[in-house]
Amino acid sequence: MTAADAALVAGLPAWAFAFVLLICRAGTACMLIPGVGEAEVPAMVRAGFVVALTALLLPVLGPRLPKPPDSVGPLLFMLAAELMTGLFLGWLARLLVASLPLAGQIVAVISGQSSVLQADEVLGPQGAALGRLLGLAGTVLVFASGLYALPLAAIAGSYAVIPAVTLLPPADTAASVVAAVGALFALAVRLAAPFVLAGVVWHVVLALLSRLVPQLQVFFLAAPAQLAGGLALIGLLGAAVLAAWQDAVAPAFSALPGAAIGASP
Repeated sequence: MTAADAALVAGLPAWAFAFVLLICRAGTACMLIPGVGEAEVPAMVRAGFVVALTALLLPVLGPRLPKPPDSVGPLLFMLAAELMTGLFLGWLARLLVASLPLAGQIVAVISGQSSVLQADEVLGPQGAALGRLLGLAGTVLVFASGLYALPLAAIAGSYAVIPAVTLLPPADTAASVVAAVGALFALAVRLAAPFVLAGVVWHVVLALLSRLVPQLQVFFLAAPAQLAGGLALIGLLGAAVLAAWQDAVAPAFSALPGAAIGASP
């Protein structure tokens, strides 16, 4: 065995440990990021993507990672810190995408489509069909517009913002969580705002009509018209809602921790 071969064999444990650390952060983040982290993507495809991504990051980030510890306690601490960081990054990116199906749920309730239920992997075991449709449209838009690259860049650049095996600061993390959840609901309400306004006007008209003509069965008259009007409004404003969502999500993805660093050449 030559000296080069001996040096390679001696360095294998350190490279293996660096690979495990990288896959902890990248793997947990890829479980949640838009596109790759969708529940419809087969587990084997996601696993292969994570391994390929880790293999790409290893030559660049491997030398910067700490060496393997001598005992089990520090090893578990390091792995847990990386898992928590990966979950945090993926969760932030997932919240931004969840605003679109949440807006679809709001629109479905207002337009009388909330009784059409089907399985929804994002919002729970059952959800409105419109929310599911918008969730799938958001995934397609993420791939078609290239927005999927920003969360991946955030994974690579996060090591400059959150060093390896570093626990997230509780105060800053809590503030980020509160801000992200608030942004989720604010964006969902903004996207559904035209439908909310139309629903308020519609119910005011129905209330006046019921007062003016008490013998009229308002519910049987209003239900078909509400459904037809909701579908017509969705057809008119659907493209604008998707465009507004993309315009709001793109800068938010760019603001993910490490996204700007990872995207820079």
